[in-house]
Amino acid sequence: MKTSEIRELSVADLQERIAAEKANLQTLKLNHAVSPVENPITIQKARRDIARMMTVLREKQNQ
Repeated sequence: MKTSEIRELSVADLQERIAAEKANLQTLKLNHAVSPVENPITIQKARRDIARMMTVLREKQNQ
């Protein structure tokens, strides 16, 4: 997800997306522990997307 798309979301939407992405990341990690994921970059991408969303959320809450 691009940063410009993330900035368009409201605070409530960001919080929901962060929770959903964290759950998705946990699932990816569990699946990777059981059997190796074909493309481990997806785990890195999920972590970066969560970090981006949390950064934008902080910026919106501090304004």
